[in-house]
This record gives sequence, structure tokens and C-alpha cells, in this order.
Amino acid sequence: MRTVADRIRHAVSFEFIGFLIVVSTGIVLFDMPLQSIGVVAIVGSVIATLWVYVFNYLFDLALLRRQGHARKSVSQRIANSVLFEIGLLLVLLPFIAWYLQISVLNALILDAALAMFYLVYSFCFNWIYDVVFPMEPQPAHD
Repeated sequence: MRTVADRIRHAVSFEFIGFLIVVSTGIVLFDMPLQSIGVVAIVGSVIATLWVYVFNYLFDLALLRRQGHARKSVSQRIANSVLFEIGLLLVLLPFIAWYLQISVLNALILDAALAMFYLVYSFCFNWIYDVVFPMEPQPAHD
């Protein structure tokens, strides 16, 4: 399992890089003012930072109990990314609709676009992170 410091580095770097990408492309793709997309990105980033820490801890714990280690296969990485984004989408939808004063349907479209981006981004980021910062081998449990 990863240390607390490693999980914090992971969560902060994940959100910082994602924030930069979302704000810069959100301005262009959704023709939103910097302030609007910036606030959505900041609030989303704060919520996602907390969620990514908790979710990945629980996911790794489940893997550790199930298979004796927390290394992820490709299918487990896909499940990790999809489940993470579904949870985050449900949490952010009401905030996006309220803050941007848009319909729930339009908020869902925007939120779904963000979720699709983060789905691919989280898969790639986590794989690269695991290569750059590999986990220490876990002792075998008897």
C-alpha cells in the first residue's frame, strides 16, 4: 500500500495537472469565461482531491484483501477509473447546475464531458504515476 505522503502527492499532482488542462480547454470548448470555468474547476478539484484520496485508499484496500497486493491489472485500472468518475459525477452535478445557473440537463452534458476527460486522464495519470513512483512490494500474508 502507498504511504500517506505518497497518496497526498498523488492527489495534489493529479488535481493540479487536471485543473490546468480543464481550465484552458474549458474556455475554448465551452466558450465560458475564465471565472466561471475556474470556479467550477476549483470546487470540482477540491471535491475530487478528497474523493481520489478516499476512493483510491478503499480500492487499494479491497485489492489487498482480495489478491494480497494492490497492483492493478488493466481491467482493474479501468474499473478504478469508471467507478471513481461515476461517484464524482453524482456529487458535482447539483453544484454545476446551481453555480452556472444552467439546467440539470446542460449541467449533465458539461459534467459528462468533464467525466469523460477525467476518465481517460485518470487512467493515463495513474498508470504513469505507478511507473514513476512504484509501490514497494508488500510482505506476504500467511
